[in-house]
Amino acid sequence: MSPASAHQRRIVIVGNGMAGASLAVMLAREPALDVTVIGAEPHAAYNRIRLSAVLAGDSTVGEIGLERSAATVIAGDAVTGIDRERRVVRTETGRQVAYDTLVLATGSTPITLSIPGGDLPGVFTFRDLADVERIAGTVGEGRPAVVIGGGLLGLEAAEGLRRRGMRVTVVHLMPTLMERQLDAAAGAVLKGELEGRGLEFCLSAQTDSFIGSDRVAAVRLKDGRELPADLVVVAIGVRPNIGLARDMGLACGRGILVDDALRSSDEAIYAVGECIEHQGRCYGLFAPAQEQVAACARQIKGDVAALYGGSVEATSLKVSGVALYSAGRQSAREGDDEIVLSHARDGVYRKLVTCGDRLVGAVLLGDASDGAWYGELIATGASIHAMRKDLIFGRQFAEAQPLAA
Repeated sequence: MSPASAHQRRIVIVGNGMAGASLAVMLAREPALDVTVIGAEPHAAYNRIRLSAVLAGDSTVGEIGLERSAATVIAGDAVTGIDRERRVVRTETGRQVAYDTLVLATGSTPITLSIPGGDLPGVFTFRDLADVERIAGTVGEGRPAVVIGGGLLGLEAAEGLRRRGMRVTVVHLMPTLMERQLDAAAGAVLKGELEGRGLEFCLSAQTDSFIGSDRVAAVRLKDGRELPADLVVVAIGVRPNIGLARDMGLACGRGILVDDALRSSDEAIYAVGECIEHQGRCYGLFAPAQEQVAACARQIKGDVAALYGGSVEATSLKVSGVALYSAGRQSAREGDDEIVLSHARDGVYRKLVTCGDRLVGAVLLGDASDGAWYGELIATGASIHAMRKDLIFGRQFAEAQPLAA
């Protein structure tokens, strides 16, 4: 260690995903910090949101890379243990990396199905570049594929396979696609739009087993239907990756328990991203992780007033070319009002949920151009009293109207 670095504070980030890599960019700019990132994946950090584009063949691995930091990056070497007393991180290859402050950004792991045939070749999860590479080696023009899960990940996988020329059927346990982000009406509009683009759906359907001898050949549903499948992608959700934290004795619930400073039960250890549980909530989305990263970076740099108070969950994406935005509540609670604008034939649906003079939820489908504005109104709690009657038509129209006296 050089004399200059002898006075630096050693920051070790476990996890080189989107949260860990973003945090490294923010911290490595500080001369007083010596930042090391350790990741199990052999790749440089990449944008996981764009994996479906790689699967579809529209983007390359190089094109989805994230901004590189000045931090030391150890890739392809999983962390196997942490000695909290000595403040040392141990890796699979035998490295020992000392820290003054540790940040866990271990992400999440895909949920799998414990059913007959679940271990057959040709049954995949869809979570990282290794999954995409395995799936891409199996795709074939005109061949049948089944995606289990009609949430965000499942529809992204289905779209990627469709664009590779496969005949894709999505099996979803719930009656509504993306039920965490959409209400039933919006889910129906989305389903119609995606069917028009070539996807098929089995909703309110439970998977019973995967059929095959040497590899998967079909999916059997609980109602007895069998769907031919040369490959199956299971995308039924993720769970926080807390194994490392639990093994070292940190307090965990569904995720690693953190306070508003993003600290764990060990004062020297922070945690951010999909692995954490904050105020009883686990977030599986990118935007909350970025808010956590920003607050954590300021904390580590000494700004003790930089606290994380939770996030308004918002989803903004395009599924098979269909723009979608969802934030806050999707359905009214007691005392709330709903404002709905629907042109199902044109694939356009809008619903706003209000509580008093505040906007508390928005669902946009087909035209999501006002999503960021609605999201800002939800997050800030700004009064919508003066524009309530025009709010559903979007920012340009609502703000152009004369203010109420």
